[in-house]
Amino acid sequence: MRLHLRGVVLPDEDVRDLWIRDGLISFEPIADAETLCAAGWIVPGLVDAHCHVGIRYGGGHEDDAGAIAQAETERDAGALLLRDAGSPIDTRFVDEREDLPRIIRAGRHIARPKRYIRELGIELDDERDLPQIVAEQARRGDGWVKIVGDWIDRSVGDLRPLWSDAVLKEAIDAAHREGARVTAHVFGEDALPGLISAGIDCLEHGTGLTDETIEMMAHHGTALVPTLINIDTFPEIADGATKFPVYAAHMRDLHRRVRDTVADAHAAGVPIYTGTDAGGSIRHGRIADEIDALAGAGLSRHDALGAASWNAREWLGRPGIEHGAPADLVVYDRDPRTSGQILATPAHVVLRGRVHKRRDPVTGHR
Repeated sequence: MRLHLRGVVLPDEDVRDLWIRDGLISFEPIADAETLCAAGWIVPGLVDAHCHVGIRYGGGHEDDAGAIAQAETERDAGALLLRDAGSPIDTRFVDEREDLPRIIRAGRHIARPKRYIRELGIELDDERDLPQIVAEQARRGDGWVKIVGDWIDRSVGDLRPLWSDAVLKEAIDAAHREGARVTAHVFGEDALPGLISAGIDCLEHGTGLTDETIEMMAHHGTALVPTLINIDTFPEIADGATKFPVYAAHMRDLHRRVRDTVADAHAAGVPIYTGTDAGGSIRHGRIADEIDALAGAGLSRHDALGAASWNAREWLGRPGIEHGAPADLVVYDRDPRTSGQILATPAHVVLRGRVHKRRDPVTGHR
C-alpha cells in the first residue's frame, strides 16, 4: 500500500508531506500514492507505557482471544506501542500479528507470598532469591523487569516494602548486567529511598513521592509513570479495606495529593511517561484519558501528549516520524492537544503502513 499524508506533524508543528510504502515512512515523494489526508495533525503512534495485555478486566488470566481483543482495543485508540508492565501469560504470539501493536514485555511481576495480587506474579519465599529471578526475567523479557516494591502488609495494616535495600541493589545490578532496565510498583513512601538508591530505572504510580525522593529521582534520572486513572480507584480500594483503617486512610491521602505530587516531580525535571495500568481494574483503550489526566497534573498539553508519543518512543528506543521508520502514526482532524475528546477520536490509525478503521465504542462496528 502506498499512501500520502499532509498535515501538521508533531512535535515540531511543521506542515509537511509524508509518504508510506512497504510499511515504512518516506520523506521523498512516491508515485501513485493514495492520499489518506490532505490536512490534519499527524502524531507518532501513541505509547501506553504501563498496561497489562493478558490480565482480564475484573481479574484473572485472559486466553489468547482475550489478549488479542485487548491489543486491538489499544490499537484502535492509537496506542501502537505497549510496555506490558507484567503479565501472567506469554503474549509473544501477538508479535506474529502485523495488525497488532508491538509489546515491550517486563515478564511477570516479582513479589513475596501474600504481598501482591494472587496468581499474577512470581512469589519468592526467600528475598535472597530476588537477584537470580530478576536475571532470569531479564533474559526472558524485552529489556525490562518488573518488581513489586510495596504492598499492604496485613500484619501491620498498612503499605510496607517487600525487599531489603541490600537485596534490591543486588537485584537491580543483576538486571543491568543482562542489559535490562527495572521498574517497580510502589504506592507508599517507605520503599522509595531504597528503590531509587539501588538504581531503579522507573517507578510505577509513585504516589508516595516526597520532596526528598523527587530530588533523588531527578538526580538519578529515574522515570515516573504515574497511572493517574488507576490512582483514581484508590478511594474505592479504601472503602473496601474496612479491616485496615490505617491503610484505608493512607490510600485516601495518597489519592488526594497525587496531582500535586506529579506536578512537583515534573517541575523538578523527573521524566514522566503515560501509562493507563489497563488490565484488572482499568479497561484497555483509555490512553486519551491518561493524557488528559497528566495535563491536569502540571504538564502542558503538549508535554502530556509527548509523554505518550514522541518522548515515550525515544525513552523506549523506538523511532517516531523519521525517514525509513515503521509507519506507525495517528492522524487527527484537529489539534489533539486541545481536548481529550479529540484525542479519543482519531481520524486514522496507521500501523506499519496499514490503515485501521476505528471501532465504534458503542456498537462495536468499524
